[in-house]
Amino acid sequence: MNYKKDFRDNQGYIARLFVFLLTLYNKFKLMRKIEHIGIAVKSLETSNLLFEKLFGQPPYKQEEVVSEGVKTSFFMNGPNKIELLEATNPDSPIAKFIDKKGEGIHHIAFDVYDIEEEMMRLKNEGFIVLNEVPKKGADNKLVVFLHPKGTNGVLIELCQEIK
Repeated sequence: MNYKKDFRDNQGYIARLFVFLLTLYNKFKLMRKIEHIGIAVKSLETSNLLFEKLFGQPPYKQEEVVSEGVKTSFFMNGPNKIELLEATNPDSPIAKFIDKKGEGIHHIAFDVYDIEEEMMRLKNEGFIVLNEVPKKGADNKLVVFLHPKGTNGVLIELCQEIK
């Protein structure tokens, strides 16, 4: 078998395969999936009971994120996660959101492979990133937010699992 000849004959295929794999690799570094949907609520206790009835199970995790002034509960529904957010002080972003818009969908969060790289990519695309450096969020994540003025009125959160 002539390996050099076989390689030369397949160089076009190998180059296309390499480009495909490189493209696939880069796609995995971007927004990979919806990580969760965040819902602002006035009362976590009341809303937990409602969502327990809705999903037929209790939240799998509850925690407080002091830096954001919120308490959270996370529910699983199949592969989907719902995060309930209750303000712990009147100056928190969630309290301001509820005062302005009432209870409801607050944000959509996307899982990313490299949050800092994704921040730079989105800044270069013209999006407004609300925090200059990722901060610790709930559910063992680093998070940053995109300003809703640049995303059709939807607050977008980028999440990266803390390793």
